Amino acid sequence: MTDQPTDELLFSQDEAGIARIVLNRPQARNALTFAMYEGLVTLCERVAADPAAKVLVITGAGDRAFAAGTDIAQFRDVRTADDALAYERFMDRVLGTLERVRVPTVAAIAGACTGGGAAIAAACDLRIATADARLGFPIARTLGNCLSVANLKRLAALVGPARVKDMIFTARLLGAEEALGIGLVGEVVTDAPALRARTDALATLLAGHAPLTLRATKEGLRRLAEGGGAAGSDDDLILSCYLSADFREGMEAFLAKRPPVWTGR
Repeated sequence: MTDQPTDELLFSQDEAGIARIVLNRPQARNALTFAMYEGLVTLCERVAADPAAKVLVITGAGDRAFAAGTDIAQFRDVRTADDALAYERFMDRVLGTLERVRVPTVAAIAGACTGGGAAIAAACDLRIATADARLGFPIARTLGNCLSVANLKRLAALVGPARVKDMIFTARLLGAEEALGIGLVGEVVTDAPALRARTDALATLLAGHAPLTLRATKEGLRRLAEGGGAAGSDDDLILSCYLSADFREGMEAFLAKRPPVWTGR
C-alpha cells in the first residue's frame, strides 16, 4: 500500500513489512518544517503500532540531501526563554519517538545530512551513506544555537564525546569515509542508485529475521544507554523472547533443517 499524508512527507509500506518515509522537499534540500517533524512523529507511531511492519527506512528525496536540518524560517518566532526551551523539547520528543520505534530503523543518506537531518540519522539504528555524503552540525558558524543534552548523549554514544566536540567546535562537515571511520555511519556505497539497492537489500534481510529478537535487542540497548542494566530490569525482554511462539518455531525449524516462519508472537 502507499499513503501520502502530505506532499512534503511521503510514506509507503510493502507486503514484506518494509515501511519507508521520504523527506520530500528537494527544492530546499529536504529542510524540515515543524509540520514535517510532527508528521514524522505520527508516522513513527503508526509503524510502531502496526504488527505487520518489520523495518522502517528513512531517506530524502533526490540525490543532493538527506536533510539539511530545520528550515531556518521556523526559527523566526523563537524569541523568549519559553520559545527556546519549547523548541528543544519538541525536538527531543520527535527524536525520542523515532528512537523508540519497535522495529529496526535505517537512515539512507545521500548528499547533505546536517543539523536536524543529522540528528534524525543519529536516532536511527543503522546508517548507510553515499560516498559524497556530508554529515555534521555546523551550528557554531551558522545559527549559534546548541544541541540538547539528549542529542549530545545520543551522538556521544555513537562516536564519543571528543569527536562530538570536534564536530561542533570546528563546525565542519564530515565526509562519508571519515564518518564511517568514527562510527557515525555503518556503511558507505558509491552513489544514489547503489544506496537504494543496498538499503533495499538490508531492509529485506532485517524483515526476514526474528522480530522479537530485534525488538528486545533494540530496547535493551536503549535502556542501557539511559542508565539501566540492573539485575531483573530486562526480565520482560527475556520473557518476551523465550516464552514466545517464535522461540518454539525457531527450535523446531533448526532441528528440522528448514527456514523458520516468524510471526512476532
